[in-house]
Amino acid sequence: MIDHTSKLPNVGTTIFAIMGQLAAQHEAVNLSQGFPNFGADPKLLELVNSALNKGHNQYAPMQGIYSLREKITGKIESLYNKAYHPESEITITAGATQAIFTAISAFVRPKDEVIVFKPAYDCYEPAIELYGGTVVPIQLGKETFKIDWEVVRSKINATTKMIIINTPHNPSGTLLTQQDMLQLQTVLQGTNIILLSDEVYEHIVFNGASHESVAKYPDLASRSLICASFGKTFHVTGWKLGYVVGPKVLMAEFQKVHQYNVFSVNHPIQVAICKYLEDETSYRNLGKFYEEKRDYFLNGIGTSRFTFKPSLGTYFQVLGYDNITDENDVAFAKRLIKQYKIASIPLSVFNLNNEDNKQLRFCFAKTNDTLDKASEIMNRL
Repeated sequence: MIDHTSKLPNVGTTIFAIMGQLAAQHEAVNLSQGFPNFGADPKLLELVNSALNKGHNQYAPMQGIYSLREKITGKIESLYNKAYHPESEITITAGATQAIFTAISAFVRPKDEVIVFKPAYDCYEPAIELYGGTVVPIQLGKETFKIDWEVVRSKINATTKMIIINTPHNPSGTLLTQQDMLQLQTVLQGTNIILLSDEVYEHIVFNGASHESVAKYPDLASRSLICASFGKTFHVTGWKLGYVVGPKVLMAEFQKVHQYNVFSVNHPIQVAICKYLEDETSYRNLGKFYEEKRDYFLNGIGTSRFTFKPSLGTYFQVLGYDNITDENDVAFAKRLIKQYKIASIPLSVFNLNNEDNKQLRFCFAKTNDTLDKASEIMNRL
């Protein structure tokens, strides 16, 4: 036996894997994991086939193909009125999770503190711990999932290296507002803190709201790396293609790690995405598409005993189940799979100290037929 001490002693199998395996085992309607069960645009698939057949099958440049970086520059400038230089301020990544991991590994040193808002997507904290950093968790509001900025101010000190934000927010489906971003900008003024902004659901915003990207705020943008996802945007999560943008001084450090982490990412898909981005409706209409999915799902469970505030973004809906059972959320989520054949994700696993607020997360990025099956089950509870 090899004697070793784990660098991540508290990390086990993710809740996504656990619920996914249970759902498969019990043949449950799976609204747990965050990916669509419908196909991508055939035009995009044709573009990938074309890129393959034209021989784009060797290594892409480490930063990503230049033409795609130019398209990203134009996209961000059009949406958020911020220009990033394609040569020195954009890197194509193997999905947003790799971008997040690489950003943390490039900047976090032992004993550095990183503020994380909980409930939080589960890739942030292991990366911080792996590089010897200290997670400083701040719990969001129980019902509103709002940030208390006075608490944030109280947590900042000389060892605070980074703050991680996520908007639209997974798992809650809430948004950071313009007021939030202005508060954050004030909090960070005069500090040397790096902001890591997870914006993978940037195009999935509802009710006429705007996505408040860090790119809109010059002081924030000057200290930030923004992570985005083509997989989320174009219904192709399995392609694992994303990107990160940020000022040259930060991107240079990011690329030092990136070049040894993955070096470069899928070449033919980069070529295809670059061509596909010529049609802006491919992402500008995404919010409307998923808003209709959200409304279809919520109308479908209208006679259920679940409680909710409609999601404001992402393709997730948080449902309260206080009217159904007093079970803790992990136990109830597992029972829903085994007894009722429907899978969800319990929120306590993302909360500070696994706080159980009797809430489950459901993914509505599914066909209407799947949502109908889910609704029928949920209305019987």
